[in-house]
Amino acid sequence: MLAFISSYLYDMDLLRARIKTRHKKFWQDPEAENVRNTLMTADDPLEKWKNVENWQRRLSNKHNSRNFALAHNCKVPELYWSGRNVKDIDFDLLPENYVIRPTIGHSSKLVFLIKNGYNLFDKKNYSPNELKAVLQQAIDKNAHLHFLIEEFLKNEQGEQKILKDYKVFCFNGEVACINVVNRFSPNTGDCTYYNEQWEQIESINKIYPHGEYTPPPTCLQEILQQAKALSKCYEIFVRIDFYATDRGAVFGEFTPTPGMGRGFTNFGRKLMLNYWDKYCNRKI
Repeated sequence: MLAFISSYLYDMDLLRARIKTRHKKFWQDPEAENVRNTLMTADDPLEKWKNVENWQRRLSNKHNSRNFALAHNCKVPELYWSGRNVKDIDFDLLPENYVIRPTIGHSSKLVFLIKNGYNLFDKKNYSPNELKAVLQQAIDKNAHLHFLIEEFLKNEQGEQKILKDYKVFCFNGEVACINVVNRFSPNTGDCTYYNEQWEQIESINKIYPHGEYTPPPTCLQEILQQAKALSKCYEIFVRIDFYATDRGAVFGEFTPTPGMGRGFTNFGRKLMLNYWDKYCNRKI
C-alpha cells in the first residue's frame, strides 16, 4: 500500500512539475512576449518559424497558430478582420454571425460567439459600440494584444451553435487520447475521452464532469491526420484542438500547458507520462 501511494504521488507531482517547468522556460524569458507576438504568415518558411529557442511559443499567438495550420494544409475559420484598431471595425460589413477572439489568452476569455447580436457564451446582447468598448478596454491593458474576427463555424449538421471541442493530446506525432468537450459556456460543460480507435477510456482530467458517450465525428480521420502532422512538426507534447464542421475538420488552437498540469486523474497522469517518456523523452 505504501509503495502504491508513493507511486501515485510521484506521478502526480512529475506531470505537473514537467508542465510547470515548461511554462517557466517559455514565459520567464525576457524575450518571451516578443517571440510570441511577432506576427508570422502562412508563407513564412519553416526555418523562420523555428529560428529561436522554444520556438513553439510563437504558436501560443492565435494569429500565428492559424497561419501555421494553413501552412500545413489545415482548414481554419474564414478571417474577416484582425488588428488592434478596434474603432475601425465596420460591423456593417460582417455577417450576422461571427466570432471574436483575442490572439493571446486562455479559458475562452474575451471570446464572443455572436449570433444576431447575442453572445452565446455570456448570454448577453451587444451592440457594435458595446463590443468596441470591451475590446478597446482589453487593448488598453495589453500592448501585445490583437483581436481576430472570424467565421462562426457550423457543426456537421449545418447548425451555428456552440461547437464541441475535439482536444487531441499529442506527443511528437503520436496521439495519446482525444478529449471531447460538450461546452455550454466558456467554463461549463461535460466531456468524454477516447483513444485513437474511438474506444471510450477513463477520464484523464476532472475539470469537466463526465458526460455521455459521443459518436465519432464524420471527420475523425481528418482530425487525427492533421493532429499528427502538426504535432510531429511541433516536436514536443501539445494539445491540439479541432472542430468537426460541415466542411470537415477545422483547426482551433495549440495548448502547450493544459490546465498548468492541474486536475489530471491518476489514469491521466500515467497515460501522459508514458507517452511523454516514450515519444518525447528528454524534451521539455
